[in-house]
Amino acid sequence: MLLCNADIPQFKTGSLSKSPLKNICVPGLNCYSCPGAIAACPLGALQNALAEGRIPFFVTGLFLLFGIVLGRGVCGFLCPFGLIQELLYKIPSPKVRKNALTRKLTGLKYALLVLLVIGLPGAFFFIEGYGAPFFCKLVCPAGTLEAGIPLVLANQALRDLIGGLFFWKLALLISIAALSVVLFRFFCRFLCPLGGIYGLFNRYALLGIQIDEAACTHCGTCAKKCKMDTGMVNDRECIRCGECMQDCPVQAITHNIAQKGGSRAR
Repeated sequence: MLLCNADIPQFKTGSLSKSPLKNICVPGLNCYSCPGAIAACPLGALQNALAEGRIPFFVTGLFLLFGIVLGRGVCGFLCPFGLIQELLYKIPSPKVRKNALTRKLTGLKYALLVLLVIGLPGAFFFIEGYGAPFFCKLVCPAGTLEAGIPLVLANQALRDLIGGLFFWKLALLISIAALSVVLFRFFCRFLCPLGGIYGLFNRYALLGIQIDEAACTHCGTCAKKCKMDTGMVNDRECIRCGECMQDCPVQAITHNIAQKGGSRAR
């Protein structure tokens, strides 16, 4: 997280970093408008391209690159907001374990991807000549935490402009943070379109999880103990965290390079 937001002096001035890397996207969710951000968020870059009527060749290529190499391993190891949620989950409290309902709710992030990330930015461009990054504007809690709050705290001019949208985003951030205490990676599982995109590559990514089919007893321990809504190793919800390797009673699960057909076990 610090590496993605390394322009520390900008947090004091309340202005945006002018890093020459701002035109390059990091793999995870990291707001372009964070004062210290030295690179862009791929989800925001996709929305901005569509809102301006441009075909997003560059950012699509990055999605393909990150997805084919890492899949949702990006969520497991390279997303700053994912780390924040995991830290919140460590707070002692009753926990809500995954179940059939939470598995169904994982589809919400794909609805947000179609509606707010792709649909509305493109539709508003064709109707009015300009669109907006609607997911960033209306939902993204990473933007509120990393950009909205620091900018408002450090910049008097921005404090004078605070309105209903800021308080909506702040309430949403607080709600997501509270839910992340009792539900493991709440935002990642149910609301993050970026994770949804990377999940589509899980079965084919070069770096991932491999099952030794000869050793596997198909006991289901890996999927049962996984805190994400996985039905099997390497499905679209698997974030490559590797905890299943420790839980497997026969040590049939390993990290691998260049999966063969997306090995998985129920």
